[in-house]
Amino acid sequence: MQNFRNYYEILGVAREADFSEIKQAYRKLARQYHPDLNPGDRTAEERFKLLGEAYEVLSDDQKRSQYEKFSQYWGQRGFARNRSDRPLASEERSAGRLFEDLGFGEFLDFNSFIDQLLNRRSEVSATVQSTSYDQSASQPPPGVARRRDAEADLTIPLEKAFQGGRERIRLEDGRSLEVNMPPGLVTGQRIRLRGQGIGGGNLYLRIEVEPHPCFQLRGSDLFCRLPITPSEAALGSTIEIPGLEGPLRMTLPQGAQTGQMVRLVGRGYNTSQGQRGDLLLELEVVVPTRLSDREKALYQELHDTESFKPRHGLGTPP
Repeated sequence: MQNFRNYYEILGVAREADFSEIKQAYRKLARQYHPDLNPGDRTAEERFKLLGEAYEVLSDDQKRSQYEKFSQYWGQRGFARNRSDRPLASEERSAGRLFEDLGFGEFLDFNSFIDQLLNRRSEVSATVQSTSYDQSASQPPPGVARRRDAEADLTIPLEKAFQGGRERIRLEDGRSLEVNMPPGLVTGQRIRLRGQGIGGGNLYLRIEVEPHPCFQLRGSDLFCRLPITPSEAALGSTIEIPGLEGPLRMTLPQGAQTGQMVRLVGRGYNTSQGQRGDLLLELEVVVPTRLSDREKALYQELHDTESFKPRHGLGTPP
């Protein structure tokens, strides 16, 4: 279990940090260590990946809860002796499964726990559309290079991982490949490019999906906290919302409440079976902090005439 990672230390936040603090810390550090700002710096690249993994876990209430529980279990004496050697049943490995009834000792180590928690998928193959070479950098002397596999990292936005399609990458040996990627890629997945390794071996691309400012992956579902105005919540409205394929329109129910969940079936993430998960929207009623004179007057009129008494029954004056 030496591979345990303290995500709070990685993001530099307290264990009691809320979502906004975690998001702010991640954005600050992600900008600092982004590969585009640190070309060729492997340390910064690895740090960027750890930041993304930490944010993906701590920004999701369910994943954070399971991480906390596993952290406590891992810290107990005799962890390795408590672990059962039986493999996980297929239903225990299913995407998006909660762990309440599963002993954490079933996991071989921290990485296997995180792989299941983040729904990391198995290896897939992709095709190479075209290849260009930097002759001075990529061609070894004849007879020197023996056939062997190679690995490279590929960081892509969530939208690109969702859609798949062509992506041009440049390798350390100077080669530039145009890869036709399958849709529905997730962090930790590997893409196999046949014959593109050393001496005709395979090249494996390790996928890292950048955390998205709006969406979080929960198995094959997409989760989004959706801010709405008080008037939209009270009246019910048809509003425009973000989607991985472009803006969507949805109808809010009248009297929508903060914390209420709305599910849009089939608008989630692509699965390895070619199906779609759902889009899960957690509503959040947001009160404006700045009002025009006209808005203030309308709010005052509403205050003077409304019959809604949310504190009724709490012992407060009517």
